[in-house]
Amino acid sequence: MNRSRALLILGLLAVAAALSLLLALAAGSVALRPGEVWLALTGRGEGMAIEVVRGLRLPRALAAFACGGLLALAGALMQVLLRNPLADPYVLGISGGAAVGALAAMMLGVSANFGLEAAAFTGALAAMWLVFGLARGDGSWTQTRLLLTGVIVAAGCGAAVALMLSLAPEDRLRGMLFWLMGDAAQAGDPLPALLTLAAGLAAALYFARELNLLARGPLLAATLGANVARLRLLLYFLASLLTAAAVTTVGSVGFIGLVVPHLVRLALGNDQRLLLPAAALAGGALLTLADTLARSVIAPQQLPVGVLTALIGVPVFLFLLARAPRMDQA
Repeated sequence: MNRSRALLILGLLAVAAALSLLLALAAGSVALRPGEVWLALTGRGEGMAIEVVRGLRLPRALAAFACGGLLALAGALMQVLLRNPLADPYVLGISGGAAVGALAAMMLGVSANFGLEAAAFTGALAAMWLVFGLARGDGSWTQTRLLLTGVIVAAGCGAAVALMLSLAPEDRLRGMLFWLMGDAAQAGDPLPALLTLAAGLAAALYFARELNLLARGPLLAATLGANVARLRLLLYFLASLLTAAAVTTVGSVGFIGLVVPHLVRLALGNDQRLLLPAAALAGGALLTLADTLARSVIAPQQLPVGVLTALIGVPVFLFLLARAPRMDQA
């Protein structure tokens, strides 16, 4: 792709991300003009505006943006690893594993963010190893086997979640349900998620050249000098960490990791040096907009943001699934 065009698309995505954050700060049951938002951010606005913007909306918007970027980046890495546009942490059961780990920790009374994130990461990593271990079969992976194994593991995680919800104490059940459906309102300090996104993107970009080789096939990548085994292990670990950080912050939000990387790839091509930061920006902007809509459409009541992302992701996933046989034959 022409370098100037790629930079233009990245710039437009950065502007879209900034506008999504501005809209998140301005929209709501108390509507604010852009000038009032700026004054509140700088501490020169009215007391109520400062409290609404800096105390309520800004942490939530930043958490939604960070988690959208985390999920989109994890999905992009999974699609490179599997060379399959249908792969993402939600479809392959990684989000389900993270949810099982986090809900189990919540049932045991763990409330610290670090404890929840550690439990979610353990669950995500266990689900990933289970999917890839079962899908190996005779030692090779196929797209159909991986997808079917992921669906089965995701169903098993769903059953485990249902069991935990049925056994959960009454005083914790409501919080677990809202967290499970995706709820940025419960997000605390967004800094850990933002730092995880920055570190994950930096690590992925460091290996961007090898990821470009892996996207062409493991045999070619190994021939051209890439350490395929190390690279796969890095992708397993990094995708699990990114998913766990997102799930811990806003709960189980599906389809961001499927829709965003695929659409960005259509616009930018498959160069990971451009695709990965573009996916992070687009994923952050999309989840921020979805969360703004979730808390504004029937304000003062709020919808789970995971419901809105599913309404977008399900038809796109079905469209990609319908095209998959034709893409394999091409």
